[in-house]
Amino acid sequence: MPFFADHFVERVRAASDIVDVIGASLPLKRAGTNFVTLCPFHREKSPSFNVNPARQIFHCFGCHKGGDVFRFVQEYENIAFPEAVERLAERARIPLECEAGSQGAIQARGAKDSLLKLHEAICLRWQHCLATEAGGELSREYLQKRGVTAEAIKEFRIGAAPESWDDTVNWAKSKGFDTALCEQAGLIIRKEGSNRPYDRFRGRLMFPICDEQGRVIAFSGRVLQGDEKVAKYVNSPETPLFTKGRVLFALDKAKRAILEAGQVIICEGQLDTIACHAAGVRNVVAPQGTALTGEHARILKRYVDEVVLCFDGDKAGRNAAIRSLDDLLASGLSIKIASIPPPEDPDSYIKKFGAEAFQKILAEAQGFFEFLLQNLITEHDVSSDRGRLAIVRIMGEALAKTGNSVLVDTHAQRTAQRLGVSSESVRADFRKAGRAQTRLVENDAPSPAPANAKDKPRPGTAELWLIKFLLHADQDLLAWANAHLDPSWIIHPTARAIVEARLHDTVHENPKDLTRLLATLDSDSFACTLVTESANERRVIPNLGQQISDTCRRVRDLWIDRQIALLSTQLSDPNLSDDQRLGVLRHQQELRAWKRQPLTPLSES
Repeated sequence: MPFFADHFVERVRAASDIVDVIGASLPLKRAGTNFVTLCPFHREKSPSFNVNPARQIFHCFGCHKGGDVFRFVQEYENIAFPEAVERLAERARIPLECEAGSQGAIQARGAKDSLLKLHEAICLRWQHCLATEAGGELSREYLQKRGVTAEAIKEFRIGAAPESWDDTVNWAKSKGFDTALCEQAGLIIRKEGSNRPYDRFRGRLMFPICDEQGRVIAFSGRVLQGDEKVAKYVNSPETPLFTKGRVLFALDKAKRAILEAGQVIICEGQLDTIACHAAGVRNVVAPQGTALTGEHARILKRYVDEVVLCFDGDKAGRNAAIRSLDDLLASGLSIKIASIPPPEDPDSYIKKFGAEAFQKILAEAQGFFEFLLQNLITEHDVSSDRGRLAIVRIMGEALAKTGNSVLVDTHAQRTAQRLGVSSESVRADFRKAGRAQTRLVENDAPSPAPANAKDKPRPGTAELWLIKFLLHADQDLLAWANAHLDPSWIIHPTARAIVEARLHDTVHENPKDLTRLLATLDSDSFACTLVTESANERRVIPNLGQQISDTCRRVRDLWIDRQIALLSTQLSDPNLSDDQRLGVLRHQQELRAWKRQPLTPLSES
């Protein structure tokens, strides 16, 4: 991961106006001196996402996310800070400047950029082939037969690779792409013992695979004719751009719909996903060339808390859903199953019965454990002891992975009811399964998730208003506060950190620009949230200087009250000597006298 010097980060920040950056992704509407839109980070009907051009910050009054332009790119694109700097530097056409020791990162970035250009170019080549060339005729016929619309073909950039061993090889030469780069991308390969390259994708319908930013990073090619020995799908190999266990097909197109729906639907393949999108169900993605992984689950958890698995209705589809359990539960996702009646898959079901019928199936999706119980009853003989024991064992092991006693108890009752046995006996067997599961994972338990910023205790009223007033102060008022306010008076640690950083920043050319302050606090997301929330205080603040003076004194007096209370606790100690007791009483008197005095400069205290 590259490390960027502060001066380079500030150069990128200065070139990245937050209104322009956010406006390129979201429809901003002016509201007074600010801009508003629907928040991209949670579902809402009225816009509470606020962009402040003067302060170069954003804040959502619904979900409380906030920060500067780097934080927005990090949150919106789900990337780390260095990647956000790279993305914005690229947008501003600023060459990367890494600290010593990070030059390898620049070279790696250059290699990735070359691969991205190659993938984009070959994607256009295959789109053109599908649209106009004789080599795309078979693919056109197949898409027409499958009912894929022209709009879907355009949106998903579907193409066709001609039935030729050297079409891509010759195309790459004509466009000046290096053969080694094409090999690295997996577009061309060489036989062992031969130096002659040939095309990996031949005579196939081509589906571009995009990252979350919509950039083409790989391909999946579906065979249209050939014998049974030919693989139905051929995918790009893993490259510096593409790791199949971390990529979800169509996530770049589904992100907004996923947030709006509050859930994500997972299909098995590209054509199923495309059919769902074409039918108006756009919160749909698919794992790319692999089973659903823990990394997939962690990516989806950034967007929503609920997953609906919509796999084929046959036994293989049911088993695929069951295999997904561990990774989805580990990420904290809630799981539902939408069962497509066999022998249909989502694509064929939509074509036969329409989008409304498909949406009804999604709306009636079962909870995962209801689905699992039904599937186990179908596969095991419930009239035999062996069958009942197998069902109870598998259900108990699966439920133990949730760590949720309410779910365990609920499904113990349902399992007992379906099997015609007592719920007490099922609970007892579930507890055994739970203990066994605990022993299996006790050495590999995940670290507890950090608390959500909105669940953390907030500063008291006086300290919160002090933050708001100081964020609206000019240089003169900040200088006054710096001279009269001791940050140690502030009890809330996050509020104290914000005030210290704000007072330290009194030399800033433009106190309204909070980007430097946010950069100082960047490692503390709760602090950034408090800053952006406070900076967007919508009420008019009359007589700001007097408000700051009164609030600083109020914070001081609250601190004095706490010190007096602590001294009173000391006085209750029976082991205190008379001299010590007298000293404590004298200190209390001094504090009470100080509380009656107005604020004076700290240098005079």
